[in-house]
Amino acid sequence: MREILGLVVSFILGSIPFAVLAMLGTGIDIRRVGSGNPGFNNVLRVSKPRAVVALIGDLGKGILAVWLFCRFFYNGDDRVMLGWLCGFAVVLGHCYSPFLKFKGGKGIATSTGVMLVLYPFWAVIAVPLYIVLRVVGSKLKWKEPGAIASISSWVFFALLVAVFVGRWDAAYAALMTLFLVWRHKKNFQNLFATARTEQPA
Repeated sequence: MREILGLVVSFILGSIPFAVLAMLGTGIDIRRVGSGNPGFNNVLRVSKPRAVVALIGDLGKGILAVWLFCRFFYNGDDRVMLGWLCGFAVVLGHCYSPFLKFKGGKGIATSTGVMLVLYPFWAVIAVPLYIVLRVVGSKLKWKEPGAIASISSWVFFALLVAVFVGRWDAAYAALMTLFLVWRHKKNFQNLFATARTEQPA
């Protein structure tokens, strides 16, 4: 029962819509501008300072949920498996928030918080790839730079875990990566559609 309670708490923490809260006082509903996605990348299109608030909140709830789960709700041996279950719970809460009629963001910042707690060493290696690709993509005016940077960093992280940690850890990381790819399906559809239209006749 403690484990179930921990997963429920993780889901509730994940469901706090920091992107929406970050826009309080502006009169802007982040769900009605840009991509309509209540997440860090969409807030970044409107306000960089408020995007930082959204990023800290979304990243922090991933960190807090897994830390609380491992610290207070679970004391067994299967830490990796249940840590990942908690990670999925907090990311699902973010993506399907009951406070937003079961809609939400795409889960990148929150899942990064999860990876930072479960595998801090490999996360610190993988996260800079996101920053580099995000900056380069913006400067070169890539289509969907956020999606490219986000998924690339998670694929890189999953590969690091597969090579240096273990197969079960890699399986969980791959599953999270596939879920994040699915959450970004519209971004990649836009990217592929643009690539097709730009091909020479």
